[in-house]
Amino acid sequence: MGVTRFGLQIPSFTYPDVSDDKLFEKIADIATTAEQSGFDSVWVMDHFYQIPMVGRPDEPMLESYSLLCALAARTQRARLGTMVTGVTYRNPAHLAKIVTTLDVVSSGRAILGIGAAWNQQEHEGYGWEYAPVRERMDRLEEAIQICRAMFTEERPSFEGTYYRIHEAINSPRPITPGGPPILIGGSGEKRTLKLVAKYADACNLFGDLPTIKHKLDVLRQHCDDAGRDPAEITKTRLGGLFVAEDESELQRGLERYAQSRGIPPDQVRGYVLAGTPDQLVEQAGEYFEAGLDGLVFNMIQAHQIGPVALAGTALSSAFGP
Repeated sequence: MGVTRFGLQIPSFTYPDVSDDKLFEKIADIATTAEQSGFDSVWVMDHFYQIPMVGRPDEPMLESYSLLCALAARTQRARLGTMVTGVTYRNPAHLAKIVTTLDVVSSGRAILGIGAAWNQQEHEGYGWEYAPVRERMDRLEEAIQICRAMFTEERPSFEGTYYRIHEAINSPRPITPGGPPILIGGSGEKRTLKLVAKYADACNLFGDLPTIKHKLDVLRQHCDDAGRDPAEITKTRLGGLFVAEDESELQRGLERYAQSRGIPPDQVRGYVLAGTPDQLVEQAGEYFEAGLDGLVFNMIQAHQIGPVALAGTALSSAFGP
């Protein structure tokens, strides 16, 4: 298996009738159910405000790495990571220390998911500079080099345009041989996928089936240019998932979801894999045939727990670990 075959992301911490003092137990229940039913990785977003696609900015958001370390103590096998860390939110050396700590706490299950950051509202609210895209991409490349060095070298030094380290000590060392895998999030064809080909152990893409096929073709070309085998990179897609035992339950659920998001019901399926367990298996198979190695899901029904087990069991039974 690569970095992940089937991952469950928990994007929302707004649950019916769950008060703040009970919130972590609900999240832990989702994560442990996911692990037990066959999901091999659990993810959270690295955001400080809830994002527009999921809810209101003032809805509850927990700091990602604090939460992942807590989940590490409740889980046993699932890998843990952010989808994905914004490069502007932390000094890269500090980030490497945080992810190494997660790797130690989880006995070698950490993943470093990282990207160029995009949420301007968060930057303004927390006082971070929101630089132009080119600068954020330059920062991303430097940060990846620093994190890799701190995962693999004893006392690395690095001098870049935006970041520098001098004989930085990262002790204890990561448990994962070679350090936690680095996943770069984003689908930009000119710069992001080029960085994937040059540096990443994994990448995460967005889009429907034709879009994914195109992005994979672009990545293969960048890998050819870099002299790298694209099979070395775990390629995943993040999208929604909705599962139901039968068609009538499925339609009712999708209509409720569309109404809650204020979108036409026929648009839901463009982002969400939706169906009975057998239908989900069929849809997932199409993405694997297109060249993906794994799928990561935002589950609309995760707080209900039962659908997490239903989806995880169906997918892992059909495709294996």
